[in-house]
Amino acid sequence: MEGHVAGIYVPSRGSGDWRCLLADPEKHWRLGYSAVSLAESWEAAKGLPNEIGQLLSSFGSPSELLLALPEHKVPLPGSHRGHSQNDLFALIRVGDQTLAAMVEGKVDESFDKPLGEWLINASTGKRERLNFICDLLGLRQPLPHTIRYQLLHRTVSAIIEAKRFKTDMAAMFVHSFSVKRSWFADFAEFVSLFGVDAEPDRLVCVRPEHTPPLYLGWATGARAGVGATGS
Repeated sequence: MEGHVAGIYVPSRGSGDWRCLLADPEKHWRLGYSAVSLAESWEAAKGLPNEIGQLLSSFGSPSELLLALPEHKVPLPGSHRGHSQNDLFALIRVGDQTLAAMVEGKVDESFDKPLGEWLINASTGKRERLNFICDLLGLRQPLPHTIRYQLLHRTVSAIIEAKRFKTDMAAMFVHSFSVKRSWFADFAEFVSLFGVDAEPDRLVCVRPEHTPPLYLGWATGARAGVGATGS
């Protein structure tokens, strides 16, 4: 697996700066869809959006956004393009601890392909990548073919970066802007792999014995152009 490429980052001047980082800036940047909604929400909050703060309130300590990196790539083994391009990586202080969180923005988009479809005619590289992910997440194969692959590699990205930044905790949040909570059932099925039940707008620890401990959460925000999510 290739390592990270060192980068120099400059402060964002607004949500428009997020657009150029997308894999396809023309296709993915549309009002009412996840990329715009996520960017507008986090930019407007000037820190943590309220719904993310509510997730973290279960720790019982104040939380503070230290760093946020849109479209953050985390290398994974298995191919020359083997990386997870996460919608947002957030480094967060919670009381006297730090949390490395991957944030996946959603409106009505799915979590990409189910594992059964992703594994059709799977290359050796794909198999290697899935083995790596399952080992790091502590999941036993075979996994149900209905599990969404995107949730697997987004979550393992959080653990990789938590280890790299030496944070106390790791987390993957789905930041949803769907009033119908579209695709929550898929998220809940993924969480159930760890023997835990998922609830909207509640943070759950799925691997308390892990180093670092792993948390998963679903936060519900307002879609861009519909209402504010932060202050």
